Amino acid sequence: MPSFVISEKCDGCKGGEKTACMYICPNDLMVLEPNEMKAYNQEPDQCWECFSCVKICPTQAIEVRGYADFVPLGSSIMPMMGTEDIMWTCKFRNGLVKRFKFPIRTTPEGGANAYPDLKGQDLDSALLSTEEADGYELPKPIETV
Repeated sequence: MPSFVISEKCDGCKGGEKTACMYICPNDLMVLEPNEMKAYNQEPDQCWECFSCVKICPTQAIEVRGYADFVPLGSSIMPMMGTEDIMWTCKFRNGLVKRFKFPIRTTPEGGANAYPDLKGQDLDSALLSTEEADGYELPKPIETV
């Protein structure tokens, strides 16, 4: 289900030119209604349900109603961002509340290195990452007549 804004909670990020949800939406779906100064999803059918807008909203005014395989029994899910973790609160129709806490990324943006053990190696080489360069010869091409 796409994201939707609870207009009673939305303050338009206090009248800024660009709201937090507009900034974070990977599909540029969130827009600010200039007369009411409230954000809304302009194309709900294009929403990826990535929860980025839900996590960044400072007033918790955005929700995504999850699918049954993700949030069973028609529950609602709400994240609370901390400085070191994110707390997901899952509230079910029967009143049961469950909370799940996960650490958030601490690596600065652009600082993640997918290959930390390959420093100084030539990634364009024909060698596999575990092969030594000593004594290795590239295969000779087969001559065709």
